[in-house]
Amino acid sequence: MPQPSEQEQLHLTPQPLQPATPPRHATLARAFDAVAAQYAAARPGYPPALFDAIEELAGQPLAGARVLDVGAGTGIATKLLAERGARVTAVEPGAAMATELRTAHPAIPLVRALGDALPFRDDAGFDLVGYAQAWHWTDPARSVPEALRVLRPGGTLALWWNIPDPDVNWAAAQEARIARRLPDYHSHSVAPEAADLIRGLGLGLRPVSRVLHWTRRVPLDTHLAMLGSRSYFSAIGPAAAAPVLAAERAALHDVFPDGIVEEAYALNLTVTLRPPAPS
Repeated sequence: MPQPSEQEQLHLTPQPLQPATPPRHATLARAFDAVAAQYAAARPGYPPALFDAIEELAGQPLAGARVLDVGAGTGIATKLLAERGARVTAVEPGAAMATELRTAHPAIPLVRALGDALPFRDDAGFDLVGYAQAWHWTDPARSVPEALRVLRPGGTLALWWNIPDPDVNWAAAQEARIARRLPDYHSHSVAPEAADLIRGLGLGLRPVSRVLHWTRRVPLDTHLAMLGSRSYFSAIGPAAAAPVLAAERAALHDVFPDGIVEEAYALNLTVTLRPPAPS
């Protein structure tokens, strides 16, 4: 299905690319530009079951839906949404991340902006506003009303994250090892609390959460590159990250002697519907 032009669906106004977040959080949020190519090459995608669940909870298919992929990064979710037939517009603040997305998916409209200040008109009529691995970089008190503002009545806000599966022993052990060496590691994760954060805004919303479990098999080098693409590793720089990643290489050789890592993910999904228009 052809993509709509930006003129058809966007009403852009200048927006500052300044997040309303504490400096430490902002530093981590901006860290991805330094590892954009590594992020594109090593990060996992999402299983078809995720998009099946979104369609079920949204009550409509993705095929033909107008979708805003906010915090789109290098376009991992953008590509999969488009493959389901969605008419996707990507929103990404980072210059290097946006360049990776534009290079890989030149036909998909791309807007440089933040989820806390979406540069679209009121009632822009999107069927779905999605955040893949990105909503925790926003201020919920701003990003949720922004999503509601641009959704059609009855439209869907969907948030999802791939999280190392805490029920898989080696994955839990790895997270514990890294947290001991890097105490602030994953300190900004909000995936399990997303529904409570949305309910706590006092907007009368009724989010629904699910956890999907899935795995992918990758070479050890790809797994380590995936770890190195996480915000905390990128923010501390290669010199500080290198010994931690080297220790992980040694530890994982004992678990996966053939050099193929079976990454295990608990995929946290939270879906919230914009209330329908009053009859």
